[in-house]
Amino acid sequence: MSAAVDVTGAAEARGYRARHTLPLRVEAVRQLRRRRTLVMGGVLAALPFVLIIAFAIGGTPGSRGGGDRITLMDTATASAANFAATCLFVSAGFLLVVPVALFCGDTVASEASWSSLRYLLAAPVPRARLLWSKLVVALGFSLGAMVLLPVVALAAGAAAYGWGPLELPTGGALAAGDTVPRLALVVAFVFVSQLVTAGLAFWLSTKTDAPLGAVGGAVGLTIVGNVLDAVTALGTWREFLPAHWQFAWADALQPDLEWGGMAKGAAISVTYALILFALAFRGFSRKDIVS
Repeated sequence: MSAAVDVTGAAEARGYRARHTLPLRVEAVRQLRRRRTLVMGGVLAALPFVLIIAFAIGGTPGSRGGGDRITLMDTATASAANFAATCLFVSAGFLLVVPVALFCGDTVASEASWSSLRYLLAAPVPRARLLWSKLVVALGFSLGAMVLLPVVALAAGAAAYGWGPLELPTGGALAAGDTVPRLALVVAFVFVSQLVTAGLAFWLSTKTDAPLGAVGGAVGLTIVGNVLDAVTALGTWREFLPAHWQFAWADALQPDLEWGGMAKGAAISVTYALILFALAFRGFSRKDIVS
């Protein structure tokens, strides 16, 4: 016998409003108080200081003579803006994938693993409302994680290297007043590009009662996408992989802003994400909740 309660006629109960169940504020506070949220926030906030210590011990990147080609890493200590851009560069490929997979993959599966999911539905919280609240909060925390890193990096970089223009590896520089809007655009694109990971994690979270399986599955499939993108034999087929566009945000750090790569990457990512979110809602609406 299913443990879920049918709420078909619940809307007729006095004072009951489906849209008032599981408010976003309540769900956000629940997620904020969890240890994994605090740990992930601490890790992201600590990364800029780890890099500053590494540069202090090993010397500035540009002083080691890495050849004629100058990369973003070589200009990391030129200014706070350069340091923040470098932090995003070293973390966008994997580190920022983890909080997205964690927040979106753990949200529903953890309720099932605690055997509290059926009680939420018996409250009664409509299934679509429950998923919507959890998804919005999970995406909000994911965006917060991506904003936290460059904000801390800018503050730490300003104290360590001073405030100044963003020196470009290709030559030239962006004025100090233009760096924050450009970095905000970078963060926005990184968030959009990670929607595929969010969709994978959220869909898997509705399919399993093991949070680690949902989180690990999303991270693993994201890594597989990166590996496939490295297979040059796939040719133009790689352009249909979200991983192929994950560093298209570098076009935002040019004297003349270029939108082509970011537009294509965003379109690919949003398309895949919408399909995965739709699968999650469709599958969960028909799932027999027994935990």
